[in-house]
Amino acid sequence: MTDRSPYALTAAAVTTTAVLGGIGTATGTRWYRELDKPPWQPPGSAFGPVWTALYALLALAGGRSLAGSGGQERRRYLRAYLANLALNAGWTWVFFRARRPVAATAEAALLAASTADLARRSWAVDRRAGAALVPYAAWTTFATALSGAIARRNPR
Repeated sequence: MTDRSPYALTAAAVTTTAVLGGIGTATGTRWYRELDKPPWQPPGSAFGPVWTALYALLALAGGRSLAGSGGQERRRYLRAYLANLALNAGWTWVFFRARRPVAATAEAALLAASTADLARRSWAVDRRAGAALVPYAAWTTFATALSGAIARRNPR
């Protein structure tokens, strides 16, 4: 029998992150539409499906990694996982709520580094879990570049 509690934990944590991120985004959408954005920015309609898929992979990878580890290793992984989710949700608050693209770029860079570390940690426990985080690592790296481009184009 499989212990489902790691999956329930990661699903709840990722869902909470998505909700908090959505709340942080809600008040800044008009402001965001008015910003000068680079031509390579994906269409707005892409963000929902992309994040839904990434969050599903993040919950699955986290559950597999927690299920496959134990003791101190499991506690360290959980701390890294939760820190990553805090950075994830925090970006929307810094960018949309505080309207601070430069600070959000720095925060996105921390998120990308945290995500790469999380993928590395996951890979060490379960290669499928590590592989599942590669798209998330790629997207957070892209998000850092996009945040930086928006910050440069909107210096006010």
